[in-house]
Amino acid sequence: MMIRNFLFSVFFFTGIIFISLIFLPALILPKKVVLFGGKIMGQWASFCLQFFLSTKIIIKGKENIVKDKKFFIAASHQSMFETFFLQTIFNSPVFILKKELLMIPVFGWYLKKIGSISIKRNRISKDNLNFFDDISRQILSSDRPLIIFPQGTRLPPEDRTSFKKGSGRIYEELNISCLPVAINSGHTWPKYGHKKIKNTLTVSILKPIEPGLKKEIFLKKLENDIYSELDVLN
Repeated sequence: MMIRNFLFSVFFFTGIIFISLIFLPALILPKKVVLFGGKIMGQWASFCLQFFLSTKIIIKGKENIVKDKKFFIAASHQSMFETFFLQTIFNSPVFILKKELLMIPVFGWYLKKIGSISIKRNRISKDNLNFFDDISRQILSSDRPLIIFPQGTRLPPEDRTSFKKGSGRIYEELNISCLPVAINSGHTWPKYGHKKIKNTLTVSILKPIEPGLKKEIFLKKLENDIYSELDVLN
């Protein structure tokens, strides 16, 4: 198990660095070239999990993916897996992320290039005051869906922390459907500790929540839908 963990880490991170370097010229090319690189990273994460850790990856509920209209994705967050892999399922989603990530050399350049939206956590700043304007502008001018992690950070599989209120504000401001996604990745690729072998990792795409609910009711429903599915997956 230790050897598999070591091999996974070495090959996964070496591959991510290699892909990043190969796509460096894309920073001066159209955005779609960089987005293609993101999908390759997602496929690489999937390959490494399956090859080195014998992980079985299942995608449930593809029929629930919203078509022909705008929507945003709200996904549970247990590991690095979803930040890479969800790019392979959806149309290169727009990520909301910590502003500090944009400061990372090379990686941060890519995040800026693909139009990621940054926020300073737990702070009221000039940048954060324009946060929802940035989201609306990005989503209304693009066919790429927004993706948010309403738990706010990676949490252990058993954690049932209440979702951040900002998720409800985004739902209210955008006035579009929300697609909940439950992912039990923490059982295989936890935030801390050793990765597990021969596990089943499931991405469960749930039925969309249509616009029009009060944000408090939406937030409760979103939380219940995702946590109820995680209870089944666990």
